[in-house]
Amino acid sequence: MKLYSHSKLDTFEQCKLKFKYKYIDKIIPEIPKSIEAHLGSVVHETLEWFYANIMKKKIPSINDLIFFYSEKWKKNYSQDILIVNKSLTVKDYFNRGVEFLINYYTKNHPFKDNTIAIEQKIELKLDEAGEKKLIGYIDRLVHNLEKNEIEIHDYKTSNTMWSREKIETNRQLALYSLAIKEAFGKDKNVCMVWHFLAHDMKVCLRKTNEELEKLRKNVIELIDEIEKTQDFPATKSRLCDWCQYRNICEAWK
Repeated sequence: MKLYSHSKLDTFEQCKLKFKYKYIDKIIPEIPKSIEAHLGSVVHETLEWFYANIMKKKIPSINDLIFFYSEKWKKNYSQDILIVNKSLTVKDYFNRGVEFLINYYTKNHPFKDNTIAIEQKIELKLDEAGEKKLIGYIDRLVHNLEKNEIEIHDYKTSNTMWSREKIETNRQLALYSLAIKEAFGKDKNVCMVWHFLAHDMKVCLRKTNEELEKLRKNVIELIDEIEKTQDFPATKSRLCDWCQYRNICEAWK
């Protein structure tokens, strides 16, 4: 059985050479993770801790939330973290996370949306034979009792706001929707919810069963392409500045 993830598929489409380095050669990068990746992981861990408490009927205060974030930031931070944007400091990024969390707390209090799972692992058999399988983790799963639908929540800490087209063509949460429908029933309504924390915005979108099945077919075709690929050229883009394999990349020698 071949295991895939949204990240694995996305990497192949972005840069085939990076895909080879990471998933075929399994090279451990020498370049440290970026400050943006650090910010994103700490914010995610903080919100995971926060909702774990809420599911236990405990609502941490906003001060508790920021304290946990601060402690997690210090624990996970290392001096070699990559800062591409030299006009910003470590403190700027730290404060950005504080702002995300304060805005999120203020907007969503008192947190009565009926969260039923956090960091929920999903496994999706893409083909009938079960030879192609997708795994992933949902940031937060909500059972909206008022609308009788399942919500898939995802947090984005990037400073870039997605276009409507990018949201509508996003593959990750749509694939998660397929997995949720297999678990709760194909007729269950599923809503995909993105929290763009840098913009204090929430965007919701639903996909029809026909749209989701078309996506399943497209992903199977993409996996077939991946498994047939023998040439892995580099693709230069603005993402190269954050790539952990840039120091060994053929395109940057």
